[in-house]
Amino acid sequence: MRTLNLPGNLRLRARDGVVSFLGPWMIASLWGDQKEVEAEQNGKMSFLDHLDELRRRLIVSIVATGIAFFICWAFREKIYDFVTIPITQFTGAKLKYLTPAEPFSVYMQITLLAGIFLASPIILWQVWLFISPALYRREKRFALPFLAATTVLFLVGGAFAYRVALPLTLHFLQTFGDRLESNVTAANYLDFAVTMILSSAVLFEIPVLIFFLTILGLVTARLLIRHLRYAILIIFIVAAVITPTPDIPTMMVFALPMLALYLLGIVVAWIFRRKPQTR
Repeated sequence: MRTLNLPGNLRLRARDGVVSFLGPWMIASLWGDQKEVEAEQNGKMSFLDHLDELRRRLIVSIVATGIAFFICWAFREKIYDFVTIPITQFTGAKLKYLTPAEPFSVYMQITLLAGIFLASPIILWQVWLFISPALYRREKRFALPFLAATTVLFLVGGAFAYRVALPLTLHFLQTFGDRLESNVTAANYLDFAVTMILSSAVLFEIPVLIFFLTILGLVTARLLIRHLRYAILIIFIVAAVITPTPDIPTMMVFALPMLALYLLGIVVAWIFRRKPQTR
């Protein structure tokens, strides 16, 4: 491939045109300014540099989520119908609301949920940009696989909660309501559903978390296997905390996939075990 070599003044004009179009702050947020690049190349970033980098990544993530929110707002009714399918197939009736402002709050909640999933590739990319300065140059080639893996796992986690965990939980709970009249409100159901969906989406990132801990040299496959019994205990504690109900079957719906993801993480740790390298 031939490279087009431009005179210095033309390169400067082209760069200034891009900066003026996108904005200097956004350019710095996406690629980093010269000071941060030099600090990364020297392997040195101060504590304040890390805080500034974290601030930038958080702002970009919030802006991306906000833009996705407004896009999803145009489809709020379709999103609502989709999210409420697991409960309406049991009740056979529309969900109720108790206050005049509740329908607006419900639409805000489901639109924000959809916006987070829509913006998840950008959010996860910001996570990579924040962590990557701590990696060796050879390890930074995993950028695109990281983005693909984290995005897919996040979406699969949400789909698992929606398609498997939520229907099974509702079916189990509905078996105790045969002699009772259902009076579920939209706000109550969405608090229940959003907690399960977002929790499942985040928990499905366990293999990626283990991947990072491995390449940073903090854990190994042997260490994960040796502490498997403690991991099982922690998994069940986390499942009990995030489960919206205190029943054991619902907790198992979360605990078993988490255990499977932990075992997958052991395989990941073995594949990507760290070896001595130079930056």
